[in-house]
Amino acid sequence: MDHEKQRARYIAGTEGAPPVPPPGGYRGARRQVPGAASVPAVVTAAADAPKKPANALGWVALSASILFALILLGMLVAGGTDTLYGVTMLTLQLVVVATIVAALFTTRGRMLGAIALVVAILFNVATVGGMSALQTSASGNYEGTKTAAQRHAEAYPGIKGTDPQQTLSQQSLEEVRAQSESLFADIRTRLTEEFGYTWTQVGDEDLRPERNGYGGESMLVELTSTTWATNEPIQDYDRKLQVMAVISEVVVEHGLWDLYAFNDPSISGIDPAMITKLYGSDDPRTQTTWEYYTENYPDPLRFYANIYDLSNDPDGGFLAAREAQNARTGEPLEGLQLVVIASGVLSDADREEFEQKLQEYPGFD
Repeated sequence: MDHEKQRARYIAGTEGAPPVPPPGGYRGARRQVPGAASVPAVVTAAADAPKKPANALGWVALSASILFALILLGMLVAGGTDTLYGVTMLTLQLVVVATIVAALFTTRGRMLGAIALVVAILFNVATVGGMSALQTSASGNYEGTKTAAQRHAEAYPGIKGTDPQQTLSQQSLEEVRAQSESLFADIRTRLTEEFGYTWTQVGDEDLRPERNGYGGESMLVELTSTTWATNEPIQDYDRKLQVMAVISEVVVEHGLWDLYAFNDPSISGIDPAMITKLYGSDDPRTQTTWEYYTENYPDPLRFYANIYDLSNDPDGGFLAAREAQNARTGEPLEGLQLVVIASGVLSDADREEFEQKLQEYPGFD
């Protein structure tokens, strides 16, 4: 009886409510797990829905980026540096970039657009063009941008602007060498006999190929002879004049013109300010350098006789320059030096080949 009253107290005021479940609950009922949230049906449906494929714009962007990269790499292999930096390639790159940007702004093309962007960053005109320029510079191969006519002109055996018949009629390399050696020998003998100078041979003969003016090398060379230098300084002004007078006599005997003084403004006509810059002063009495010159035009031999004088170097600047030169060549710091230079000379051994090659270049000079 007490139990019934207690039970009635808990269910009082529940008119219209569903009946209380029996003790132990209804048979077969499920119990909610505490803390578990129920998943809405709409979310489950969205997860189960198939993903939509990328749109056409994404594929176009990726394909264009890859194709453009392949074109750049092809030009890199071919050495077309100039073409890489041309207007056409820059325009194509802008089109590719615009396509990639458009793909990135679409939901279905964003993934492929991002991949295309990575490809474009790795392979573009700037990076591939830079590699091509380095490759071309290192190899010296610029043929990719030249026509057949230009490559033919590169092999011209002569020098542009020089009549090849003049080259054939003037002294050969061997004749210039023989004349300069004879000239040096006679000058050394005369100066040793008259002033007691002793001599040092400085350096070796140098032969430098001459450019032909069409982008290649000719068959001609520039000869720079070995240098002969006195071991003794020549500092007295009158003695310098005497030495140059003897040399002038000898060069005339060898078919050259009288010596010409570059360092004397009264003779050379060069502006005194330039004379000072080149020779230390515009007064031959106080100059650090005397430079005399002659030639045997129309033949190619050019003869130089220079005197270096450290006694006219008050601040030591010229001494420093001469010490640096001595370290490079081993030549004496001061005194007289003799050297011959001849440009555009042809070796006797190459004469026949030179004449044969000229037949392939009618109208060239």
